[in-house]
Order: sequence, then structure tokens, then C-alpha cells
Amino acid sequence: ITMKRDDIGEQEKLVKATESFVPCDITDKKILIVDDVLYTGRTAKAAIETLFNYGRPKSVKFVALVDRGHRELPIRPDFVGKNVPTSGSETVIVNFGDDKQAGVFICDKNTEDK
Repeated sequence: ITMKRDDIGEQEKLVKATESFVPCDITDKKILIVDDVLYTGRTAKAAIETLFNYGRPKSVKFVALVDRGHRELPIRPDFVGKNVPTSGSETVIVNFGDDKQAGVFICDKNTEDK
């Protein structure tokens, strides 16, 4: 979805972009998009735009494991794991590692060791 992002520069898109791949026809399918952290809404917007390059789904639902607010676009998840109010100076990290490292962490952006 990097190429559909409107908040990063063209040069950064070329560096970060990988080829999108959808392994089946999504026309008339029910699609579920899952994001770990919903923040500005720009990733969700880019994912939806990318989907429509591959067909016209019957429906699209959006799941956010963590919704931290601060939306810049009119994006709202259909399902939310947890609403976590944050400040603009914080970042949210979701770690799916083993049980000892798995969790949701709220860190100050200025902290070196996240």
C-alpha cells in the first residue's frame, strides 16, 4: 500500500515499496482489512484504494487492534480491540513476539530505547 500513501514523498515510496499481491479474485468477496494501530487513517485509506485495483469487493470491513485516535481522514473501524487515547508525542507499538515480549506498548517518541 506504500504507493497509495499520500503522506510520504515519492522518493521514500520508491525505497519502501514492495509489489502488492492479491492471490485471488476479490470481486464480490467480503474483505476484512486488519491493522495493528489505527492513527491518522492514511494506511487504511491506502489499503482500500489498493484493494480496488484488484477488483470490486462485495463489502470491506476494517479491524483495528488498537485505535489511538488523532484521525486526519474520515476513517472509522468496524471493529476495535481497544481504544487507547494517546498524545501526539507518543507512539504505539504492537509486538506479536513470544509471550514474554508480546504486548501493546505506549512510548514517548523522544525515548531512544522503545
